[in-house]
Amino acid sequence: MHRIINEGSIQLKIPKAEKISKEMGVFYNPIMGLNRDISILLLNSLNKKNMQICDLLAASGVRSIRFLKELNKNKIKKIIINDYDKKSIRLIKYNLKLNDIHSKNDKKIIIRNKDANFLLLSSAGFDYIDIDPFGTPNPFLDAACKRIARNGILAVTATDTSALCGTFPKVCLRKYWAIPKKNALMHETGLRILIRKIQLIGAQYEKALVPIFSYSKEHYMRVFFRNEKGKNNADNVIRLHGFFNDAGPMWLGKLFDKKLSRSIYESALRNKIFKSNKELLNFLHIIKEESKINSVGFYDISDICSKYKIKIIPKKFKIIEKIRKLGYGASETHFKGEGLRSNIPINTLINIIKQHKNK
Repeated sequence: MHRIINEGSIQLKIPKAEKISKEMGVFYNPIMGLNRDISILLLNSLNKKNMQICDLLAASGVRSIRFLKELNKNKIKKIIINDYDKKSIRLIKYNLKLNDIHSKNDKKIIIRNKDANFLLLSSAGFDYIDIDPFGTPNPFLDAACKRIARNGILAVTATDTSALCGTFPKVCLRKYWAIPKKNALMHETGLRILIRKIQLIGAQYEKALVPIFSYSKEHYMRVFFRNEKGKNNADNVIRLHGFFNDAGPMWLGKLFDKKLSRSIYESALRNKIFKSNKELLNFLHIIKEESKINSVGFYDISDICSKYKIKIIPKKFKIIEKIRKLGYGASETHFKGEGLRSNIPINTLINIIKQHKNK
């Protein structure tokens, strides 16, 4: 049984399912709509044209169809829509027609029914590769790193956050070659562990994978890398690996490109598809502000108040205001509602919190 739904500017035929799982046949997760929104906004914000795009695990085809409908003109030179499941291929073709996209007459659209790694390794290379699996991205990383072009964008999703965030530390050590820690910072820690793992695979091929936009949301983590080729660039990336908060090794560099983060937010405000989506706009606004501060980790106001027996927990925006008046950077963090990203020394922050009285 199937039903027709809307996402972004497109219609989509998807399987009916009571619960999102691997067993549902052709996989479609409505929660990942924001993931796809951000992919479109990011690609439209980059100065890249005539891209060769690979949607590696296309499932219903939702991401590729939205790319074809919502990316700016001249962005796509070729798009490969691939899935190993024959049921997916039939549904992809149906959904293309449903959205008035006639793939047989459009030479830039190529539909493939191949093993993901075989497809990548038998191709010349891509300007954009999207890896959005159910679970770990590990099986696809080596081939993707080999086939991402110079200055290309590699987008990777991981949904096995229980390992990355410390619930199953042995699993994290096996899969991601690092030790996580389950605490207030676990989502940022897990994201940085994921980044390092992917960077190490790229470094084998003298490719420096530099995060330009990365985030953690609900049950998944997502990173967009720019591929800067060259052994010196790869060495420079590895120099920024280390430990933090007794966890790691992990990436200790920037999670976001500041200009790109601002551009993505402003693009969403202008776009008729996204400008009424308050959840998306708020999320992107927080990251835009967060990207201005180059720090590893953040402060949890509730944790600080509990540790130092401060009875009145101050309002976050008031604390941010006071920190900025002292000349430090401060913003909310998308990782945690009670979180505060700042380069202020911890002792100075504690004094501000102790002296503050909510009005």
